[in-house]
Amino acid sequence: MISCEGYATKHVAVVGLGQSGLAAARALCRSGARVLAWDDGEAARAAAKAEGIPVRDPSQIDWASQDALVLSPGIPHTYPTPHVAARMAKDAGVPIIGDVELLVTSGAQAPRIAITGTNGKSTTTALVGHILECVDRDAEVGGNLGPAICDMAMMEHDGTYVLELSSYQLELCPSARFKVSVLLNISPDHLDRHGGMHGYIMAKKRIFRAQGAGDCAIVGVDDENSREIYEELNAINQRVVVGVSCKEAVDGGVYVEGSNLIDDMMGAPVVVMDLSSLVNLPGQHNAQNIAAAYTVARTMNIPSDDIVKAIASFPGLAHRQERLDVSGNVTFVNDSKATNAEATAKALSCYENIYWIVGGRAKDGGLNGLDPFFASVRRAYLIGEAAEDFAVYLDGKVEVTVCGDLEAATKAALEDAEREGLDGATVLLSPAAASFDQYRSFEHRGDAFRSIVEELTNTPSSGGVGQSNMTRGAA
Repeated sequence: MISCEGYATKHVAVVGLGQSGLAAARALCRSGARVLAWDDGEAARAAAKAEGIPVRDPSQIDWASQDALVLSPGIPHTYPTPHVAARMAKDAGVPIIGDVELLVTSGAQAPRIAITGTNGKSTTTALVGHILECVDRDAEVGGNLGPAICDMAMMEHDGTYVLELSSYQLELCPSARFKVSVLLNISPDHLDRHGGMHGYIMAKKRIFRAQGAGDCAIVGVDDENSREIYEELNAINQRVVVGVSCKEAVDGGVYVEGSNLIDDMMGAPVVVMDLSSLVNLPGQHNAQNIAAAYTVARTMNIPSDDIVKAIASFPGLAHRQERLDVSGNVTFVNDSKATNAEATAKALSCYENIYWIVGGRAKDGGLNGLDPFFASVRRAYLIGEAAEDFAVYLDGKVEVTVCGDLEAATKAALEDAEREGLDGATVLLSPAAASFDQYRSFEHRGDAFRSIVEELTNTPSSGGVGQSNMTRGAA
């Protein structure tokens, strides 16, 4: 657990008591802070009380006496409507921070690697952590992925913190300086939380804000917004800036040409790896993730051969094109993390003869942009709130079956795939929609899919650990 000794005897409110918030409250209490905690859910409040953490309604807190509000990233503090605690803290001039700020001010000496992007940040973060593990480097991997930040160990200079950070989290760490900052891509998502696209981009750019000489910025250049940031950082000349691409050559960067990963960081392009054999990292989007993770490892002076060997052994990440099982000629793929059309496009581009399970709570844009991939879709099986609207969009483009729920959709998809008997048949859960109409989180939805597949195939499969939506920001 990290130390919060800088907050000893200070008055700190903690709002949002999911995994990260409860861990923050524990760390603060252990460090001698005077904590008042709150969660809008009764069960979360009861859990905090059971641990001896004082609980108080924000409307009953004397905000003039508070030194900080630690806010879980899933709770709005600006748009669309600030939580009452955030509003009252702002009115009283109380700083609003997150658990990343607690790590930054903890006194831990280990350098911090921060990774963000609309898509791909979880896979890239996990891959960096895997590379460090393979070369016996001490690392703590977490943030928006995995363990809560305040549950991480205090590390000295020989360790490394590898942090997946959402736009929500980046808005709540004003003192953060990252030795290596990675921006993979930017596309419209969670715009209601940032007041529009400009606010979302500005939140992402905060990952570079405090960097200076000796730091490194790694930026994907395959979308217009990220490329503009790359060019802006290059012009500032305060840090090392490395471009990565899965579409084009980048002078001085790392990029993919065909199926080859190419390292041009030393000014002479060298082919370091053939990506075509990586079954756990399929598709062009994963090529960008690989390029970024490789670049991070190279900035840490890890030899290329060791990085390549580690990448080849990466088992993949739960809910991100996770191969669950093969039943006869049918492969099941869990891509529950694909909560928007752009993420689903990446999955649809990777397979042929797709029996596509899609739907949930629709996001802005719905299925716009997916039409070029429909040639690979044999049939779509629609679930959740968006089923009828998605059926209208897909009419005349893809055969559809409105199933309503995930179990019915999976059974129908398997029956059709087995009946048609096509090579490379894939039952793909890639919903292009949020999960909250029927499930607590995308992890809950993916775990349900895994259980259904196990029942249909009588073959247990391993899976990743889910994470609480209350404590995480997915942007």
